Amino acid sequence: MTSGTATQRIRVEPLFDGAVWKVVLSAPKANVLDTPMIDELTDAFHRAAAEKDLKAVCIEGEGKHFSFGASVEEHQPDQVADMLDRFHGLFEAIHHASVPVLAAVRGQCLGGGLELAAFCHRVFASPDAMLGQPEIVLGVFAPVASVVLPERIGRGPAEDLCLSGRVLPAGEALQLGLVDEVTADPSAGALAWAEQHLLPRSAASLRCATQAVRRGFMRRFREEIVDLTNVYLDELMTTDDAKEGIAAFLEKRAPVWRNA
Repeated sequence: MTSGTATQRIRVEPLFDGAVWKVVLSAPKANVLDTPMIDELTDAFHRAAAEKDLKAVCIEGEGKHFSFGASVEEHQPDQVADMLDRFHGLFEAIHHASVPVLAAVRGQCLGGGLELAAFCHRVFASPDAMLGQPEIVLGVFAPVASVVLPERIGRGPAEDLCLSGRVLPAGEALQLGLVDEVTADPSAGALAWAEQHLLPRSAASLRCATQAVRRGFMRRFREEIVDLTNVYLDELMTTDDAKEGIAAFLEKRAPVWRNA
């Protein structure tokens, strides 16, 4: 039923005669979303856009965890602009593919990993999954989450996650609507849902419906992500504390904030 195409950072496995693709983040244990992985994911979704019989994509992480998030090293001042451009381009590619995208989350789903999962149309999580946006702990913020989370779970819960940096267990994430289903095997759960609810549908109609249901949201996303990227690069990254937070993480020490 499956065949795999190996790449450096991801693995694409066609299922159900190619009607579903399982896309595996294949850099355990952390499955860090560094620029090579981001580029490979973007390419996979560009290819998905050309597959007229494709009806769903399911993203999961290899091993115990979905993803610890984007590469902290690439948040340094000389790399962050390029990283953000590539990362934000991934979400455009996902939308352009025009197929329902499911996330199967196990273990840690943090930072950019949660941004990726939350952007999916449906999220399945294991009981031990932990989901959070801890960027503020490093003295930075999450541009994509700042747009996507209020859309998905409402402004109050989104502000809680983005401002506190706290990490939620799967049960609490389910109550908030950040997760749609908690199941012992989220990959099997996602594929079963796709088999029951998506495979009987027309691939052409699903593409139109996928575009239609997010048309207004994507207009807002494109406008706001440009503005937030400018804030990130022109305001946040000029502060001492943003640089200190990243440096402290890389040096494995507690940050010393100057509040400036």
